[in-house]
Amino acid sequence: MNLSNWVSIILILSTLKPQITTGVSDISQQFLEFAKKDQVFEWMVGIRRKIHENPELGYQEFETRSGEPPFVALRADMDALSLQEMVEWEHKSKVPGKMHACGHDGHVTMLLGAAKILKHHSHLLKGTVVLVFQPAEEGGGGAKVVVDSGYLENVKAIFGLHVSPERPLGQVFSRPGTLMAGSGFFEAVIAGKGGHAAIPQHSIDPILAASNVVVSLQHLVSRETDPLDSQVVTVAKFEGGGAFNVIPDSVTIGGTFRAFSKEGLMRLKQRIEEVIVGQASVHRCNATVEFSSKDKPLYPATINDAGLHKFFEKVAGSVVGLNNVKEMSPFTGAEDFSFYQEVIPGYFYFIGMKNDKNDKPESLHSPFFQLNEDVLPYGAAMQASLAATFLQESQRQSQNSEHKDEL
Repeated sequence: MNLSNWVSIILILSTLKPQITTGVSDISQQFLEFAKKDQVFEWMVGIRRKIHENPELGYQEFETRSGEPPFVALRADMDALSLQEMVEWEHKSKVPGKMHACGHDGHVTMLLGAAKILKHHSHLLKGTVVLVFQPAEEGGGGAKVVVDSGYLENVKAIFGLHVSPERPLGQVFSRPGTLMAGSGFFEAVIAGKGGHAAIPQHSIDPILAASNVVVSLQHLVSRETDPLDSQVVTVAKFEGGGAFNVIPDSVTIGGTFRAFSKEGLMRLKQRIEEVIVGQASVHRCNATVEFSSKDKPLYPATINDAGLHKFFEKVAGSVVGLNNVKEMSPFTGAEDFSFYQEVIPGYFYFIGMKNDKNDKPESLHSPFFQLNEDVLPYGAAMQASLAATFLQESQRQSQNSEHKDEL
């Protein structure tokens, strides 16, 4: 599919007016105060609710404008999930079987809010902010297609965020280095010979073979992996047979595997196929295994740039306060933001949205998931502050370099 049919990348051109020296804290506080204004907040809430009512699994159009260097990018994923929303409220999804259950409607709104902030404070910009509205994060690897398009070649850094329902509102969470795991999917068809369940000796039972495959796959982590190297193999799909007294001809299983290194991910991929084929053979069955396809590629681990971590802590501290900037442990979730980080210094973080009214918020990907709209100004201000401050520091470094060359 042509890139122009599905991805929206908007470049905001700064006017590059005479330099105005403004501290990080001053910029960030200006941005947060602007985002919290009733008019701006209500504007963001209105946008978010319209997006929530009309979730899309597919693709958007492409628009671009020219800009001046340096370039910094802000990314928001915008795809929904194949879920039927169970929350009864005025702005419930109007599309049957589709729902924004991962907060991507909030991410898009925050990015639009950041654009509004930056436009209002364009005199503070010292370059170009690239807004990346990216589809197909939920397994489709949309970020890889954006990278392959070449549209981000001149970008010096990219920032992305994700809402966190279980973490307090007004706090942000991340870490330097490895943040999330790389991931892949697999599906296998184990074929035997069907027959009557009362005379199994005349059949080749694929259910028995598949059951042993599932158990054997668990040994890849418990007996073949260093306990200090966290990995995951989960079989989440098991389909076979439709009657109590019939042994089916075949069984289909599928699942996901995770690791924090490319080497670990590829080793799991190799061993998963070997175990499935080998165990099927032991039980006189044949097996075919398919892994992540072009439409659902393997995701690399999400690894935050160490230099950007210090920058993030400084900027985030000026927005939400240093006490609200928390370091988190790595976890085995996965993000296609990692494709950007393979070619551009990138930084990904989480922003809390848990409020006092809901002590037990629903998790991401739940049909009962609800986004706390009070998080919108924080996300918008964070993204805008990261972009504006990065451009200011980049220009300052460039000027210092030029001055040294003159000397």
